[in-house]
Parts: sequence; C-alpha cells; structure tokens
Amino acid sequence: MSEITKILIIEDEMIIAANISLQLTNLGYKITGLIPRVNDVLPSIIQNVPDIILLDINLNDDIDGIELAHIIQKNYKIPIIFLTANADEAHFKRAKATNPYAFLTKPFKKIDLQRAIELTLLRVEEENKLENSIEVVNDNPFVLSDCIFVRSHDKMVKVCIKDILYIEAERNYCKIHCRDKEHLIVSTLKELDEKLSANTLMRIHRSFIINMNHIDEIATSHVVIAKKAIPISNDLKKQLLQHIQKV
Repeated sequence: MSEITKILIIEDEMIIAANISLQLTNLGYKITGLIPRVNDVLPSIIQNVPDIILLDINLNDDIDGIELAHIIQKNYKIPIIFLTANADEAHFKRAKATNPYAFLTKPFKKIDLQRAIELTLLRVEEENKLENSIEVVNDNPFVLSDCIFVRSHDKMVKVCIKDILYIEAERNYCKIHCRDKEHLIVSTLKELDEKLSANTLMRIHRSFIINMNHIDEIATSHVVIAKKAIPISNDLKKQLLQHIQKV
C-alpha cells in the first residue's frame, strides 16, 4: 500500500460519486477518478492503479458492477468494495463470488464507509504478511508415494504427505498447508491430484485436497481441518466416509 491510499470510485450517479469523493478526501484518501461508464474503467486503472475500488453494482450500462468486477480481477488484484441500493439475496450471492472486501447498502453513513475502507486496508495488510511468510516454489513438484519434493531457491525440500493438512487451489497455483509452514507451488490442483497416490489424500472439492488423517469434524456440507471449514458435497462425503473406513 502507498502512504496515501488511492481509491477509484465507479458510480453512474455523479451526485453520489461526488459526495463519496468529498467524504473520502476529507478522511485523507486520494481519489484517482469518478467513473460513470464501464468502458472508461480499465483505461483509468492502467493510467493510475488504485489501492481500492468502490464499485456500484447497479451500473446503467451494458454490464453491471459484478460482471465488471470479474473483468477487473482477470488483470488486477485490487480490493473491491461493492455499493448497492439493491441488497437482495440474488445480487448478494453473485457479488459474493467475486470475493469483495465489503458490501455497503445505500444509503450508507460516512462512518460505515470509513470503517469499510479501514477494514479493507487491515485485511490487505494481513494478506501481505501472509504472502511474505509463504515459501514460493517456482518448479513443478516431484511427487513420491510418501512425500512431495518442492524446489526452494537452490535446493529441493521434502514435504511429507503425513504432515500435509490440506492442499488449496489458487488459480494456477496450489498452496500446501502444513502445521507450521505453507508452500506455494506452480501447479493446478488437477495436475497435482493426478500425481498424488497417497491413500490418505482425497480431493473433496474443486479447490481442495485433504489429508483424511487430519480431519477434526465431518459436518453436513463441510469438513474441518485445523479450524478450516472445507466444503464437500453429499456424494463426496459418502466416498470420504468409505475411504476413512478403509484407511
């Protein structure tokens, strides 16, 4: 984050946009633009990348704010705070799929806007700390029956299967979660799943492979490992229970 947080406002009601801009300027933030039209958004971001985007869901344009958020996220990792006058369940579910940092319903108070910005900055700071603590591995993993060798700088590091809690997909990367460390490797979850042969590991979701030996709870729609709730379908839960009985 820069010393002065830069915020882009995407809102087609210019009176509302100007009011938000004034409030944020008074709070010490820098406004990079007030954009009412979808076609002007990416050029504005290219010219001056903001730290946070305030994005109205109900844009009067060819696409709405949720679709625009998906487009932005293909090219930029910028925290998005949604603004909306329509807080129905359907819009919320669609918006939630973009993993927004906050969701403000119009009309909102100045204090609500201020807190949403502050919480977003705090979350970004925590995410940056986490990324800095994760060991990034640049080569494809070398998989054996009881371990995975991953490259760390100029050496190969052994990660024992028994120490893996779960593996989480992040686009073209996989994050291997162990008790005391995490490894980020360049591989899709599908590619890694095809290489793994350990009978204690099972893919239970498009984004997760788990170690069945570390399951703490099995609920209706998820399992819990090290306080992490991991989603699972009913069909896969049946398969999981069968696997556990065999392990």
